[in-house]
Amino acid sequence: MWNGIDAEIRFNDPIGGATWFAAGGCADVLAVPRSFAALSELSRRCAEANVPLRVLGQGANLLVLEEGVDGVVVDLSAPAFTRAPWDATDGTARGDHSAETVRIGAGADLFRLVQDSKRLGRGGLAQMAGIPATLGGAVRMNAGGAYGDIAQSLERIEVVMHGGEMRSIEAADLRLGYRHCELPAGCIVVAAHLRLPHGDPKKIEADVHEIFEYKKRTQPMGAKSAGCMFRNPTDPATGRRESAGKLIDQAGLKGLRFGSAFVSECHGNFLAIDRGGRARDVLELSNQVQQRVLAHSGRRLEREVVVWSRQQVPSFPEERG
Repeated sequence: MWNGIDAEIRFNDPIGGATWFAAGGCADVLAVPRSFAALSELSRRCAEANVPLRVLGQGANLLVLEEGVDGVVVDLSAPAFTRAPWDATDGTARGDHSAETVRIGAGADLFRLVQDSKRLGRGGLAQMAGIPATLGGAVRMNAGGAYGDIAQSLERIEVVMHGGEMRSIEAADLRLGYRHCELPAGCIVVAAHLRLPHGDPKKIEADVHEIFEYKKRTQPMGAKSAGCMFRNPTDPATGRRESAGKLIDQAGLKGLRFGSAFVSECHGNFLAIDRGGRARDVLELSNQVQQRVLAHSGRRLEREVVVWSRQQVPSFPEERG
């Protein structure tokens, strides 16, 4: 399976501890490809062998249950997948990034990209300040917040298809919406082309600072959580999004605890975990929150945080069957 693939292969790798929850199980196999060719070949072999293939970003929107994950988990942290034009090492001149649209590897750290764009006087990413993710992870779920999302700057992406084929997809074909991006089944995002126009560095810095301060005031930034646990549901009467955190608060669930997991007193949509806690406790607490909000307001909350396990985890307790 691994012969001839230019990748670091690790067995029983404790990826749960590397997530923002710092809890959960291992990946049977963690692969760190060093090139696009290696990733393409790995994808092809997994497709032929019918082996599940997942991508691990920063673990900022992920809960790995204690039983661990089967198949292959891919880590795109090698330089081939993290480059931006201003830190190029592939023969292009460092700092040669005059074009408004730039190509950036999907494994690039979003926090660093926001800081780099602020330093370089490039607009287009201020709305992503304070959102922990890799660029590829942000694209996959169209990450964002009160100030906007990644779709505002996205022009196109490059992916490795299930089976190894490389393909380019225009942003207009991704049907980007609220926490939604329609990617071909099984594909892996390897790069994104972002529109980052030159602007006033002081204005960009002020925008980034404003958003960071807002998040510090309204979110439990120091807690072991994955950010918002649930998507904001749509009010059927108005068609507008309602705050999941407000619905949780109205149901009296702030401070609710199950084992080592608890609903934040600061923000109801943040489910956090004690140091050394259990990922299963977070999942069970999320189920309880869904049930109680449904009983209180009639709103069905859908998990935004992705759950990995050896079995498919339903998005709502009633779907267990």
